[in-house]
Amino acid sequence: MNISIVTVGKLKEKYLKQGIDEYLKRLTAYAKVEIIEVSDEKAPEELSETEMRQVKQKEGERILAKINPDAYVIALAIEGKMKSSEELADTLDKLATYGKSKVAFVIGGSLGLSEEVLKRADEKLSFSRMTFPHQLMRLVLVEQVYRGFRINRGEPYHK
Repeated sequence: MNISIVTVGKLKEKYLKQGIDEYLKRLTAYAKVEIIEVSDEKAPEELSETEMRQVKQKEGERILAKINPDAYVIALAIEGKMKSSEELADTLDKLATYGKSKVAFVIGGSLGLSEEVLKRADEKLSFSRMTFPHQLMRLVLVEQVYRGFRINRGEPYHK
């Protein structure tokens, strides 16, 4: 399985990079996983609704340009469906079983995802109704993907 994580912005925090690198290393036994960063749109702190939409649209265009046309797209969105780790594992297993070998997870920038990206998504996934920094979500996502593969293989993993 080929998994890409398309995300907005550069990761600066060393501790997050270390955690992500550790899970990416562990994942090599199960899948080819790549993280694709697209640049975030510079914007002032205070934005009008129109400016927010424009920022998300520009970031969205960059995201969509990096998604393989035949990829199954899972967008991380607060309004998405919440799943347990076992349910995410089941989703990954079913995708592999039914020939969807290319999966793209999408993490938006600080303002979220554009309507165009959400429309392209085959599925919207929420980790919580809470808001998390998008950089932290990279670490949480790669850990959950790793956990999913361990679950699917019946391998032990801490709970």
